[in-house]
Amino acid sequence: MGRRLPAVDRGLTLPMDVVTCIEDMRRIARRRLPRMFYDYVDAGSWTESSYRANREDLAALRLRQRVLVDIQNRSLASKMLGEQVAMPVGLAPTGLTGMLHADGEILAAQAAEQIGVPFTLSTMSICSIEDVASHTRKPFWFQLYMMRDRVFMERLIERANAAHCSALVLTVDLQVMGQRHKDLKNGLSAPPRPTMRNWLNLASKPVWCWHMLNTHRRSFGNIVGHASGVNDAASLADWNARQFDPTLNWKDIGWIKKRWKGKLVLKGILDVADARQALDAGVDAIVVSNHGGRQLDGARSSIVALPAIADAVGHHLEVHMDGGINSGQDVLKALALGARGVYVGRAFLYGLAAYGRQGVVDSLSIIRKELDTTMALCGLTDIHAADRSTIFHGGEPALH
Repeated sequence: MGRRLPAVDRGLTLPMDVVTCIEDMRRIARRRLPRMFYDYVDAGSWTESSYRANREDLAALRLRQRVLVDIQNRSLASKMLGEQVAMPVGLAPTGLTGMLHADGEILAAQAAEQIGVPFTLSTMSICSIEDVASHTRKPFWFQLYMMRDRVFMERLIERANAAHCSALVLTVDLQVMGQRHKDLKNGLSAPPRPTMRNWLNLASKPVWCWHMLNTHRRSFGNIVGHASGVNDAASLADWNARQFDPTLNWKDIGWIKKRWKGKLVLKGILDVADARQALDAGVDAIVVSNHGGRQLDGARSSIVALPAIADAVGHHLEVHMDGGINSGQDVLKALALGARGVYVGRAFLYGLAAYGRQGVVDSLSIIRKELDTTMALCGLTDIHAADRSTIFHGGEPALH
């Protein structure tokens, strides 16, 4: 975008930064965030090979430039889960978003509403379902982790229904948590563990601290006060440690569908066989995802897994993708290889950490501008025209 963004936060003025791309937002976010929360966002599990592969495999794809095409009238408008969107890009569910900026989930949802794209609230959010619903006008999507406490699960689904959430996104790749070395070294747990090192680092982030002092939302809003016996940090830590359900299986999809009558999405599909089972289970969409490289290290990147899955089930249900999307060019590549919608996680979190709500608006605007320009240079005027011929493989256009 190349314009200067405001850097004034409740009377605290920072030097002006020229922001042209998501990478610029990342550098600003790194300066402003406490170490434990920056590392939480910008890291993967174990050796981080899948985390790196998400970006590297997208970067390796080459676009097919076309010229002398009338590209004056272009449209990015599309639909995701039957909802009209300004571009086929949504905000992925991300835990602890409200620790990257005070009231982060509310601000991100408002920014998504302003741009005209979907927002997905995580079960592990700081702002609750009710918080976000009371500060937005458009229905948002809710992401569900399956917990052992099924009474709490029923209540959580009821709350999502009451808030008029228009889709439920079930994450299926976190029955056990992949080890993230940086989180362990930083003492990041649920809730975060205070250490002398962390306190010293917090002292160097005055703007972040100022914002957090001016909000009452600092714990997991969907859990504390709602799950039985969870009323403070100590009880939350104990509850959280034993709640993720390793018994989650395909039969549980039926249990959820009996309680949720809206659109149902499975997030975390990387294998064609699992995609076919999702189709048989009657879900409305799947998200091809390796959890941002934060779960099974050594798993394939999302973009590599996408084409075969889209071929197998894309004519029967919506195939979405996340993982490594950092630009409008990345979005176009994913759409060309079969995705009907793409999610950004880190890309919007960097903006949120840098400049709050306006940072998310600007991150999405950067992606929208890049997507529009790239589409034009590829000779396309409608986002739905992107297909495998838009991508070069081995020096030749990919076959349909």
